Amino acid sequence: MKPVVREDILDHVTYGGQRDAIRASAMQAKDLRRVHVGPHLTFLFENPETVRYQVLEMVRAEQIVREADIRHELETYNALLGGPGDLGCTMFIEIEDEKARPGLLRAWRNLPGQVFLLLADGRVVPARWDDFQMDEDRLSSVQFLRFPLGEGEPVGIRVTLPALSQETRFDPATREALAGDLSA
Repeated sequence: MKPVVREDILDHVTYGGQRDAIRASAMQAKDLRRVHVGPHLTFLFENPETVRYQVLEMVRAEQIVREADIRHELETYNALLGGPGDLGCTMFIEIEDEKARPGLLRAWRNLPGQVFLLLADGRVVPARWDDFQMDEDRLSSVQFLRFPLGEGEPVGIRVTLPALSQETRFDPATREALAGDLSA
């Protein structure tokens, strides 16, 4: 996937006038790339449109005008895309019970290494995790993952951590969207 470039980012005033249309398109892109795995895990596969939207929202919310700061946001969010043949995603660990959340995030600390993308050819690709989003005690409830697929066609996600063990197959629209992202 091609990264988002500086020319793709509008200033916060111009963006404000186009926000509704850009947001509607980005939400549609996100809907195609959002996959739930059991009651606690949601994976949002990123593409240039979702990344551009995130950067535009950060520029707007924080009224960022310094060129170096805009470029920093681009660098940060473009990292979600990975390199050629990679699929990047944001994984949300969703625990509604605020009291239970800290204990579950500690109990699920071994989730890294137990999330896999399933490919049409039968291969199983482990996620690459950002080590800065966890410590010795617990995970962050938001994780940024990358799956190095090469030429593979993703068809589902498998989680093998016993407490969260589940497999979800992608629906045809998600498969088509991800295939398009990989070929871009």
